[in-house]
Amino acid sequence: MIEISNLVKYYGDKKAVDHISFTVNKGEILGFLGPNGAGKSTTMNILTGYLSATSGKVLVNGADILEQPEIAKKSIGYLPEQPPLYLDMTVVEYLKFICDLKGVPKDERIRQMAEIMRLVKISDVSGRLIHNLSKGYRQRVGIAQALIGNPEVLVLDEPTVGLDPKQIIEIRNLIKTLSKRHTVILSSHILPEVQAVCDRVVIINKGKIAAIDTQDGLSHKLSSNSKLALTFEGPFREAAGKIHALPGVIDVSLIRESDSIQQIEITTDPKTDTRKSIFFAMASSSWPILEFRSLDPTLEDIFLSVTSSEEKKRR
Repeated sequence: MIEISNLVKYYGDKKAVDHISFTVNKGEILGFLGPNGAGKSTTMNILTGYLSATSGKVLVNGADILEQPEIAKKSIGYLPEQPPLYLDMTVVEYLKFICDLKGVPKDERIRQMAEIMRLVKISDVSGRLIHNLSKGYRQRVGIAQALIGNPEVLVLDEPTVGLDPKQIIEIRNLIKTLSKRHTVILSSHILPEVQAVCDRVVIINKGKIAAIDTQDGLSHKLSSNSKLALTFEGPFREAAGKIHALPGVIDVSLIRESDSIQQIEITTDPKTDTRKSIFFAMASSSWPILEFRSLDPTLEDIFLSVTSSEEKKRR
């Protein structure tokens, strides 16, 4: 759906983007991450046609964003970090204006606007001035303008910035719904949000790709083994022996013991999912599981590890 090849962007003598290449598959939610000044926003602006690249190529659904901008941009819906809203318009007036800009046929506008407002849940404020809407509703209106014209690709830059926890969950669920009909590129500083919704992650640092993979893939690269924490009621030695005998289990160690409650760490081969076999082993011996969780690196751990290691390489 999107192909970025050897993208380079200079601002004077400063190289903001340094030979970036990656693809985004149809129907995928791709997380695009990077620290401040990494070149993330520049890359997204080039992708959406707001900036031209110094060199390299961006293809959107087969169309070159530089050589065929009208064709390429028809496939893109863009929500910048600051939604491009006209506060003195009502929601309906604003969406009609966006329909004009995007050339949506007049006989389709009412149906399309009604469907989009229902999808992003702003139908109840359609007649209100945008100026009088809350931050959460303004973000929804911003997403609505990105959906006008039914683009195949949605580029969302910090879609939940400044929202309260309830609004963040609502926007997150909306993004998951949108991915059923659109390819989504999501840029966010809120790493749990990216972890919750994205299929794959690109991490950019100092203008270069620092890592690209699924979260599980990045986690396995960061750590050669997987680790699980298990808290249960029962005898440690007997349980440890039974778990250690399971396929894929490398080691079992005691973390903490309190009366008959044991907390243990289980090291496993990352290629083998041992969770079911551990559960059934515990159940067959009637040892109640009180807590069972992964100790694998979180996306935050991966992000910090990747960006800090890239910094060390440059010193």
